[in-house]
Amino acid sequence: MANIDTGGDEVKKGKPKKETLRVDFTPMVDMNMLLITFFMLVSTLSKPQVMEIAMPSDQKVEEDQAPKVKESKAITLLLAEDDKVYYYLGKLDESAYSDYTVLKETTYSTNTSNEGLRSILLERNADAVTMMRNLKLERAEKGNKMSEEEFRERSKDIKADIDALTVVIKPMATSNYKNLVDALDEMQICSVGKYAIVDVTEGDHFLVENYKTKGAYGAANLAPRNP
Repeated sequence: MANIDTGGDEVKKGKPKKETLRVDFTPMVDMNMLLITFFMLVSTLSKPQVMEIAMPSDQKVEEDQAPKVKESKAITLLLAEDDKVYYYLGKLDESAYSDYTVLKETTYSTNTSNEGLRSILLERNADAVTMMRNLKLERAEKGNKMSEEEFRERSKDIKADIDALTVVIKPMATSNYKNLVDALDEMQICSVGKYAIVDVTEGDHFLVENYKTKGAYGAANLAPRNP
């Protein structure tokens, strides 16, 4: 509460009598506390989300120490213009460059009922997705009994299994930054633990051009020696 003194007690002739006004500021204190509480909650809820990305190491790894990857469990994504995604499975040999159908086209559609990128990744990584779902259910049932460290270690083991999917992401010059972010998001959603961002090669450009022309580009140009 507070008082506002607007004048003394002396009254002059012809002028209204000045009185002391009393203003209660108690409601203002309550309103300030509500505003402070509101902004504290908003600032807590609006924390930025951080995505963990495993960056390649500059240390040399011996061949026998390199992680083993099944060729049948590998997929390469070529991020292109107009939100297009080209992909091929496994490792291509020289004969694959004469067949434009080895390259497939999809989109960033999140609808798992069609042939979008998420649907393809979930289908090819079904075992790891199922194990991750069961692990999350187990953590929910145990509550605080499963530590965050234990959950991360078990998640890492599931995603690093030799039968888990390995994805090679190659952003082309015609793609944009959002395309790369969307692809990385799909890695997290589809429980893909083994993925790498790699530069596009001459062979990749050859595959895309040959696919766009339905084989005409390959007929007129020699396939690259080192794709």
